[in-house]
Amino acid sequence: MFLKAGAALGDQQKIAWLENSTVKNLKALSTHRFEGDTSKAFFSDIFEKLSRNDSWRAFVEMQEPETQPVPDFQERIQGSPISHFIHICLIRAIREDRTVLASRNFIEAVLGTQYIVPTNDKIDDLYDESLPNRPVLYLLQAGADPTQTVDDFALRRKKPSMNKVSMGEA
Repeated sequence: MFLKAGAALGDQQKIAWLENSTVKNLKALSTHRFEGDTSKAFFSDIFEKLSRNDSWRAFVEMQEPETQPVPDFQERIQGSPISHFIHICLIRAIREDRTVLASRNFIEAVLGTQYIVPTNDKIDDLYDESLPNRPVLYLLQAGADPTQTVDDFALRRKKPSMNKVSMGEA
C-alpha cells in the first residue's frame, strides 16, 4: 500500500477537487486491510466521509497535512498499534509531495531522533573502518555530492584509483 498506492488501478470515481491519481490512491487505501483489521478495511468509508465533510478538502490542501489531525479518523488512528504507519499511508495517498516529510516524522516517532539527525563523519574515520570487502556507502540527501571530498582524500593518501560508484537517484 505504501509503495504502490493506487498506481495499478484503472479509472475510478471522480471527485472534482481531487486529482485522479489521488482518487486512485484513496481507492487502494479504502480497500487495504492493515494488520488487525478484522471485519473491514481501516479506511473503507473514506469516500463517504470525503463527500460529506468539507474539512477534508482543507486537510488535503493545507501546507503541512502530515502534522495535523486527520478529519473523521484521528481517534481511530491513534487507537491503532500501527498508528504511525496508517497515518503515513494516508499522507502518501492524498499528498505524494509530503510523503518524504511524513516518512521523516514516522522514523522519528517510531525509531527515534538519532535516525533522522545527519551525521558528519570524517572521511579519515570512515576509511579506517573500511576494508576491501567492506566499502563505504554514503546515503545522501538530494543535492549532496561527496565526490570532491573523496577525490581530495585519495590524493592526500596517494591513492588516486579509489573506486566510486554512483547509484543515481531513486
